[in-house]
Amino acid sequence: MKRRRLRLLLVLLLVFLSGGLAVYWWWQGRLERSQDGPIRAAARRYDVEPALIKAVVWRESRFHPRAQGRAQEIGLMQLQEIAAQEWADAEHLEGFEHEHCFDPATNTLAGAWYLRKLLRRYARTDNPIPYALADYNAGRGNVLKWNGGSAATNSAAFRAQISFPGTRDYVESVMRRYAHYRPIFGPDRH
Repeated sequence: MKRRRLRLLLVLLLVFLSGGLAVYWWWQGRLERSQDGPIRAAARRYDVEPALIKAVVWRESRFHPRAQGRAQEIGLMQLQEIAAQEWADAEHLEGFEHEHCFDPATNTLAGAWYLRKLLRRYARTDNPIPYALADYNAGRGNVLKWNGGSAATNSAAFRAQISFPGTRDYVESVMRRYAHYRPIFGPDRH
């Protein structure tokens, strides 16, 4: 009798856990697709691959529009006030406030604009994405420290030169997630 109860309890536990995992995966998938509209719109507006924008959103906020960072960065793409204001000035938006970046559409537009600016900054490299991501995460001054010699144009050499473990991890994880999203959310799927 005890063995029978134990087996029943184990079966119920397995059913509960597998059901819980299924719900978790469903919820995560839904959350991950929740910002596709604003991401696609920003990608079209600023001609940045939606898969790259989505990869940055994934790393920065895990798709939570109200995310806040330690350095006052906010929203999906974790924009600091100075970057957001630079976008607002370039777009001639009057009355812009940093808190507007909690809106997913505003945040992805400003973030995509900023990302495009960084990608253009490193356009003369074999792959501007790692440089732009390192700049997005650690700032231009640090990228200038890391891009000496062959690392000035060779993205593999540049990635090896990144001396901040957190930034190296950031670049690598966004690059992996970008490769994951690209076939599903690629450049031809704006």
